[in-house]
Amino acid sequence: MSTKTQDTPDYSIEEKIIALYDLQQIDSKIDEIDHLKGELPLEVQDLEDEVAGLETRIANLTREYDELLQAIKSRKDDIENSKAMIAKYTEQQNNIRNNREFDSLSKEIEFQTLEIELSEKRIKESTAESKFKKKLIDDSKEVLEGRRIDLSNKKAELDKIDAETAEEIGALKLQSDAASAKIDERLLTAYGRIRHNVRNGLAVVTIKRDACGGCFNRIPPQRQFDIRMNKKIIVCEYCGRILVSDLLDQE
Repeated sequence: MSTKTQDTPDYSIEEKIIALYDLQQIDSKIDEIDHLKGELPLEVQDLEDEVAGLETRIANLTREYDELLQAIKSRKDDIENSKAMIAKYTEQQNNIRNNREFDSLSKEIEFQTLEIELSEKRIKESTAESKFKKKLIDDSKEVLEGRRIDLSNKKAELDKIDAETAEEIGALKLQSDAASAKIDERLLTAYGRIRHNVRNGLAVVTIKRDACGGCFNRIPPQRQFDIRMNKKIIVCEYCGRILVSDLLDQE
C-alpha cells in the first residue's frame, strides 16, 4: 500500500470510501500474485540463513583445526628440544667429578623424558581431535554444497515468478498510488493496521446476505442503509473491518 503525498485534494467521504474499496481490490490482486510464490520467499530466506550459518561453522572449525595442527607442530618441536637437552645432559654426565652433579643431571634428564611423554600424549589427543574436526569440516562442506544448490534453485524459481509478474505488479502499484492519493493519512494508517491484523488481508468488505463480508456476523437493516449511503466510515462492530456497500461490487 502506498503512502499519501502532501497537497492532497479534499475528497468527499463517498470518494474516500470508493477509493478504499478500490485499494482493497488492488491489494487483494497483489496478494493473489504473492500467493503464487507460496513459501518460496520464506524458503529462500531460511536457506540463506542456513548457508550463512554453515559458512560460519566451517570457518570456526577450520580455525580450530589449524590451531590443533599448530599445537601438534609446537609439541613436536618441544620433543626435539627435550631430546637435544637429554643428549646434552647425558654427555655432561660422562665428564662430571662428583655424585651431586650426576644426580642433578639425572633429574634434568628425567624431567625432559617426562616432558617428551607429556608432549606425545598431547600430540595423540590433538591428532584425534584434529581428525574429528576435519571430518566435521568435510561433512559441513558437503551439506553446505547441497544447501547452496537448493538455494540457487529456489532463487531461480522465485526470480522467474517475479519476472513473469513484474509488469502486472508495476501496473497495480500505480493504481494503488492513485487510489491512496484520495485517502487521508489517518484512514490509510487504519486500513493498513486492519489488513495486518486479519488473516486474509481484507480490511474493506462489502455486505453479503445481510452480513459482514469479513466475519459474517449479521448487520441490522438500519446500519446496512447507513453503509449504502456512503456518508461516513463505518466499521464492523465484531471484527473491526471497514464496511462498504455491496453495490460497489456491481460497478
